[in-house]
Amino acid sequence: MSGGRKPEKEKPMTSDRKEAKPSSNDVRLLFPVLFLIGIGIVMVYSASSALALKKFGTEYYFLTKQAVYALAGIIILFICRHIPLKVYRFLAYPLLVLSILFLVAIEVSGFGFSAGGSARWLRFGGFTFQPSEFARFSLIIYLAYSMSKKKDHIKEFSIGFLPHVFVLALFAGLIFLQPDFGSVMIFGALTWIMLFVGGARLLHLVPALVVLMPVAYFFMVHAAYRIKRLMSFLDPWQYSADEGYQIVHSLMAFGTGGIWGAGMGKGYQKLFYLPEPHTDFIFSVIGEELGLLGVLFILGLYSMILWRGIIIARNADTFFGSYMALGLITAIGLQVSVNMGVALGLLPTKGLTLPFLSYGGTSLLVNMASIGILMNIGASKGK
Repeated sequence: MSGGRKPEKEKPMTSDRKEAKPSSNDVRLLFPVLFLIGIGIVMVYSASSALALKKFGTEYYFLTKQAVYALAGIIILFICRHIPLKVYRFLAYPLLVLSILFLVAIEVSGFGFSAGGSARWLRFGGFTFQPSEFARFSLIIYLAYSMSKKKDHIKEFSIGFLPHVFVLALFAGLIFLQPDFGSVMIFGALTWIMLFVGGARLLHLVPALVVLMPVAYFFMVHAAYRIKRLMSFLDPWQYSADEGYQIVHSLMAFGTGGIWGAGMGKGYQKLFYLPEPHTDFIFSVIGEELGLLGVLFILGLYSMILWRGIIIARNADTFFGSYMALGLITAIGLQVSVNMGVALGLLPTKGLTLPFLSYGGTSLLVNMASIGILMNIGASKGK
């Protein structure tokens, strides 16, 4: 009999290495995450109490919301930890479509919400949601599913490269309208890294990078505020009264902190000098109040998370699990690198939160879901 051909189940990855037995909960990954969340709640309160008291009449406004986000994030982490990995394969395209609808809704619906000159949020009643965070999560699951399904043809331009770049371009176009040039760069770097590790041909990846560089330059120099941001990055002290204001006060915070720090709650730059001290520049507040030792401790916790994520991606039994783990841990690593780079004046200013530490519900929930999935992949052997 000849019927329709059944799709082949993804074969487990083979490896000669000896793997550790999976545990129900990966404490080597969970411990640093929970530690960072605890530190984050304390630092959000320290960084935002004066601002919250002035704007909302209570110094506990951001602290309370961050604690609620943290509790919800922990619940989401354990839910994602126990969802079978095959469910994420099934959700790849629905999540992709939902993300696109959310991004479109910012532009065409009455739910779009603007702040700081950019429309990046949706507001439903008293709840705000940042679709680009969810879109990055959806892009990772889609790429992992598509690349694992096409792994035998990943080197072909029309199969392994073009469809993935098309989806990236769709996301990039919608996010650029907000406008959010920095997130577009994050999405592009994430896609490039996943395709590179997945085996896509450098003959396709490198020319694409070369072509996109002048395009990125064009959009950068044709927006006055981006030119000012770039100039202030090159010499923040010359533009300390306007575009370089954030970087200057961020560097002053680190300089004041020294080795030991000024002490918890004793920071000065958060007192209406450093913009967004509880979100984009919470790392600067940590540098001032906890000093170099506190900064190194935070870096150590992030290093534990990234290292464990890489090991999980390397040891995964299936290509889908390996690619998804790679994407999730790369996204966290890029977010950490960009946020810290901006705070230290190593990168141009970009509004991006610091995972697990900064105030922000969408970012925290998405990153907690990512950790739950990583734990799931690490414990799922042959499932």
